[in-house]
Amino acid sequence: MLAGLQNVTFEFGARTLIKNATWHIQPNERIGLIGYNGTGKSTILKLLTGGFSPSSGTVEKSRETTIGYLHQDLLSFDTNDSILLVALGAFEKILALEQEIEVLGKELEKNNNERLLHDYSDKLHELETLGGYNIHHKTEEVLQGLGFANSDLKRPYKEFSGGWRMRVLLAKMILSQPDLLLLDEPTNHLDLPSIEWLEKYLQHYQGAVVIVSHDKYFLNRMVTKIVELYQKELHIYNGNYDFYEKEKAIRVDLQQKAFENQQEYIRQQERFVERFRAKATKAAQAQSALKRLEKLDRIEDVNVERPNIRINFRVDKVPGRVLVELNHLSKAFGDNVILKNAKAEINRGDKIALIGANGKGKSTLLRIIADTENYTGERKWGHNVEESFYAQHQLEALNINNAILDEMKECGSQMTELELRSLLGCFLFSGDDADKKIRVLSGGEKARVALAKTIVSKANFLMLDEPTNHLDMHSCDLLIEALNKYEGTLVLVSHDRYFISKTANKIWEIVDQEIKEFKDNYDEWVVWKERMVKGEAKGEHKVEAKVEEKDRAEAEVEAEKTNGTMDRNMKNTPINKELKKEMQKQQKLFAKVEEELNLIKQKIQIFEKDLANPEVYANKEQFLQLEMDYKAALDLSVSLEGEYEEIFLRIMELEEKC
Repeated sequence: MLAGLQNVTFEFGARTLIKNATWHIQPNERIGLIGYNGTGKSTILKLLTGGFSPSSGTVEKSRETTIGYLHQDLLSFDTNDSILLVALGAFEKILALEQEIEVLGKELEKNNNERLLHDYSDKLHELETLGGYNIHHKTEEVLQGLGFANSDLKRPYKEFSGGWRMRVLLAKMILSQPDLLLLDEPTNHLDLPSIEWLEKYLQHYQGAVVIVSHDKYFLNRMVTKIVELYQKELHIYNGNYDFYEKEKAIRVDLQQKAFENQQEYIRQQERFVERFRAKATKAAQAQSALKRLEKLDRIEDVNVERPNIRINFRVDKVPGRVLVELNHLSKAFGDNVILKNAKAEINRGDKIALIGANGKGKSTLLRIIADTENYTGERKWGHNVEESFYAQHQLEALNINNAILDEMKECGSQMTELELRSLLGCFLFSGDDADKKIRVLSGGEKARVALAKTIVSKANFLMLDEPTNHLDMHSCDLLIEALNKYEGTLVLVSHDRYFISKTANKIWEIVDQEIKEFKDNYDEWVVWKERMVKGEAKGEHKVEAKVEEKDRAEAEVEAEKTNGTMDRNMKNTPINKELKKEMQKQQKLFAKVEEELNLIKQKIQIFEKDLANPEVYANKEQFLQLEMDYKAALDLSVSLEGEYEEIFLRIMELEEKC
């Protein structure tokens, strides 16, 4: 075991985030850590690294285990060093050795004695043993894989934006090759080619990897185990994300049935205790039933933490067939030519994903379509187009003095306050969060408000730039569902392959300064791309396919083992079918008698009420009939009570035998 948690509970103030959690991380495991936003995934990573201490229980880690932890807080680091030098920091021991060799070399130039020469030779041998002659090549290879050009490597780290800085720190971390790599949303700042490169690199990484991510494609390709933080507990699934989704549905169904069965048993026991606790002959049995209830290990109800609220778009106007025409379009930033004499057309019903590496001009083209970027050429709106544009810079349009709910009300959507609160819940603003002022929100929270405003705008043409960046998986799923039902047209930029595959019916890619259109979904585009690649690239795809096949095979073997264990356990537990059948029969009879008993008691109450009426006694025949009916009801009640008691005791006997 590399590291783990043993019966760990962690409390933040009065709030318990994790309760009695046990989880052991083994060498070379590939684990996806998932859960709704705010449930405590990052807290678990900080517990593993010693950043937090548990309220109770122990965090276990062997002395030899080295841990690398990639998280957003690392962005506070700043330096004038080049990004190549920052990434080379992963080889601290080798760099120190290089400095020692350099000092020894200078001393040898001045004083060529045998001892210095011997030390110099030993240091060179040690450098070779540690692979020191390859570190520059390795570092450049990793940085280039993560999207940096050769010309970037000597640039100062502080010149880069947050997303690019995170890539440098990711490069440094994977080059240091810790035994356990903890990655918190590693794909958030990567484009598609960089994500694909990272996947290939991590698949052959010699160490355990724990990934927190909302990217389902990434998890499916990377992990063979899912650990879910749900209702303050850790639930482990031996498979990838697809396996987890299917297995969780089965577990939830089984838990719900077990809960309902136990609740029925509890109600039955409580009814018996209530009915017979005051009866001298049955008081001991009633007390025994009460003790059984107290000792019962209660099954939790299946409470859904996040309700499946639906996001619904409202489109007021139907546009013409063509929404946007682009002709002879050109755009350049200095010597960097993005588009040259490009043309394209957006038609009604198109759901277009703009994809490609960072720096190719995806967001620039989206801004040109939205008419918020300068360009040369022609861009023409169609008839009846009502557009809405979501991008990070749109956050400046939010009124910081408004509460979130008030900001939503100003959109003119005609939605009720309850509907707006429900919608905000989908964007992770639940309860009183909707009343927070915009000015106190983080950048990610403001982005979610801006996206929610886009959703309720009643536009028939949406332009979305990285809409899933600040959403969790559940919110992404709700947004996908809404966009699939959306009757308008949209163009989106996203690095989330699952999101693209579920929403887009066309793919646009900027190639050789032109807009290339693929008239099908993302999965078909990937297949087409693979057919287009040549030689070595084809070989890489085959290797990747083999790795995926191996991962799937391992997950299937693990699932078979689990199922086999369950089957063997079931076989080792003898079940008397006749007893079970008799138990079901008696329980049905018990319910029937109880219903009859309740009905007769209601009749007795009515008879007693009528007998208390003086007018009844004025009519002799009516009084005699009522008295006779009352006595018959009392006799039947006594008879049913006896039958009820006998059936219950029979059920108790059968339970002991089962």
